[in-house]
Amino acid sequence: MNVGVLSSLVLFVVAVALLWVGAEQFVEAAVRLARRFGVSATVVGLTVVAVGTSLPELAVTVEASLAGRSVLAVGNVVGSNIYNIAVVLGIVSLVRLIHIPQRVLHRDVLAVAGATALLLVVLFDGAVSRLEGVVLLAVYAAYVVVLVRYGSAPDHQTPDADPPKRFDTVRLLGGLVVVVVAGQVLVGAAVSLAEFVGVSDYVIGATVVAFGTSTPELAVSIVALNRGRGGVSVGNVLGSNLLNVLVVLGLAAAIQPLSASAAAFDGALWLAGLTALLAIALWSGRRLTRPEGGLLVGSEAVRWLLGFG
Repeated sequence: MNVGVLSSLVLFVVAVALLWVGAEQFVEAAVRLARRFGVSATVVGLTVVAVGTSLPELAVTVEASLAGRSVLAVGNVVGSNIYNIAVVLGIVSLVRLIHIPQRVLHRDVLAVAGATALLLVVLFDGAVSRLEGVVLLAVYAAYVVVLVRYGSAPDHQTPDADPPKRFDTVRLLGGLVVVVVAGQVLVGAAVSLAEFVGVSDYVIGATVVAFGTSTPELAVSIVALNRGRGGVSVGNVLGSNLLNVLVVLGLAAAIQPLSASAAAFDGALWLAGLTALLAIALWSGRRLTRPEGGLLVGSEAVRWLLGFG
């Protein structure tokens, strides 16, 4: 084993460890601050946590837009949202049964479904114009206003045992920095290892890079669930998907109009199907069970097989 491969292995392991440490600090600080200001954990997951964990997608998409790589920018948004539902939420529900508050069903799941439908509309003609980008940003701004105005009541199911601490803001920012940086290091190490074993660029992009850029969402969601913060866990996934469509894609298109391939629209159709399945599962029992989580994860395996076939 050469030095480059060994160093990549070491970086991969260190990045994973740092990812979980940073996620734990970030989640706890976010929930404490939410309690201090009377905001529900679900709202924090949909906004603060979602923004933090979506920073890698934002950076990649905006950079791709500035570099004129429109297909990459659009594909990153579509692929990340598919991964968030199928893998992140699927794995989280395999770890533990997730109960969903009724107001999340009525407001946030419908909002994600609406954003996905809007994604299909803007991708239908194979392009995302600057005007469409501004509209997407305006829709997200309106959603946040509604969320803060009508969804700020603390979650009753969240225990209020731990009082806010003095350095929660430092923990929040520090944990966020660790999560984002560790995620980027993990991507770089994983790509190096994949290239060493001779995996093609397409396979790397569809698996390793997609996994790496979504590791913040996965880490934060599982840590939040294990610490009894189910609202943060679910809100993180729903909020990230909303943010990816409305803010990440909107900002990239507002900076420079984007073109989208037919594959991107096909991916958006797959995403719409997954979102519909998620909505049906949640509405049927107001919870995500382990079999449903297994179905979500299995759908991603099927997508990979279809894509690589």
